Amino acid sequence: MKIISTKLSGCYEIFPIIRKDLRGVFVKTFHAPTFKKFGLNTIFKEEYYSTSCKNVIRGLHFQSPPHDHVKLGYCISGIIKDVVVDLRLGSPTYGKHLSINLSSEIGNMIYIPKGMAHGFCVLSKTATIVYKTSTVYNPNKDTGIKWNSAKISWPNKNKIISERDKSFSTLKEFNSPFKF
Repeated sequence: MKIISTKLSGCYEIFPIIRKDLRGVFVKTFHAPTFKKFGLNTIFKEEYYSTSCKNVIRGLHFQSPPHDHVKLGYCISGIIKDVVVDLRLGSPTYGKHLSINLSSEIGNMIYIPKGMAHGFCVLSKTATIVYKTSTVYNPNKDTGIKWNSAKISWPNKNKIISERDKSFSTLKEFNSPFKF
């Protein structure tokens, strides 16, 4: 595995080991010794996936403390523009965002530390995204910031966004509980 730091402290782009032959493809998406070597979380309590069609934007989501979590995400089909926004008070990159295209073809992943909002938009006809999280989902702590409030350049013209995601407060209005 190759782990690369991003401009947001604690957030990494990860390139897994991919083996291809005449039978198909084999991808190693997690290796605890490598994660430990980089000081990354190795205990994940839940894993789930979502499938969305082109032009869908999901996010920008997170769980509030004490149920905030580390997230590891990757695309098993299609391509998405994955976006992370730093919500940690005192961080030199507070309010800034990172955008990485995740692709099933490349197999790259994103490691998101606690205190960051996460979202994505689907660039391909459909995309399936898998997430591992370090805490169990808590509906009372599940929230977000408005998808268009962090100066993110979303590529989709005919955006499909849930009413819930449209209803979140803006980044400017958000009173962050996260500390750097």
